[in-house]
Amino acid sequence: MFQPVIPLSGNSGWKFLEATYDRQLKSYTDSPQVKMDRDYLIEKFSEPVAVEDFLKDTRLLRVSLTAFDLGGEEWKRGFIDKVLSEVSDPDSTFLTRLNNPKYTAFANAMKPVDGKITLTPAAVSAMATQYESAAFEAAVGEVDDNMRISLNYKSEIGSIVGSSSSESAKIYRMLANVPVRTLLEGAMNLPSDIRKLPIERQADIFKERLQSTFGIRDVSELSSPEIIDKAIQRFHVMQSINEGISNYSPAAAALTLLGNGLGSQGSQNLFLSLL
Repeated sequence: MFQPVIPLSGNSGWKFLEATYDRQLKSYTDSPQVKMDRDYLIEKFSEPVAVEDFLKDTRLLRVSLTAFDLGGEEWKRGFIDKVLSEVSDPDSTFLTRLNNPKYTAFANAMKPVDGKITLTPAAVSAMATQYESAAFEAAVGEVDDNMRISLNYKSEIGSIVGSSSSESAKIYRMLANVPVRTLLEGAMNLPSDIRKLPIERQADIFKERLQSTFGIRDVSELSSPEIIDKAIQRFHVMQSINEGISNYSPAAAALTLLGNGLGSQGSQNLFLSLL
């Protein structure tokens, strides 16, 4: 199995990951295990699948959940069964009360009809692609969890703040999204104790700090490429400071030596040649 290459921590590692993302993703998705999982997903959903059979098929359940960034939760069969049964009930408020966008997306995509999950070829293809990206992000997290948080933030912040919802609703969605909240708390250097406060007070603090830290007038501006880059950069800087990470780690020193001898592009090409 291909393991993502992240030779540095902090902003340097993030920039490297950004520059090599497409190449590394392809190397990862070309791995035999990932290809077999993708093919298995496509084969199984080429025809309707009974919910009971879906829940019994550990592999199909794992791959499907991973596609919605819910990997590792396949053991919650009873809960997943309830999610799928409730989404089919037009009068149910379960998913609204659950307030988990990932489970909501999963439930709406898999919504059973007459006890069976029936997906179009286009939907299955999209899920297979989502699985590859989400599985790669999970693999990145095994190397450096801060990089996975950054990838999650970059891919999810737009959908959170890009809707026509009120400012308050967008703030509450950010607070409910673990990677987005984690990155913003780090970028704004907010203490972890903030989570002990009433949720209304947390929302007020978030709104104030977002405006003062990023110079924005409304939270929808967080989706701009410039602000996304600024937020991720600040997150890594604050993590480096708080965790006491040295800029002169062995990997950084090696890259510096390579840079002096080969130039920055030559250094990157050397690392790329290893992928």
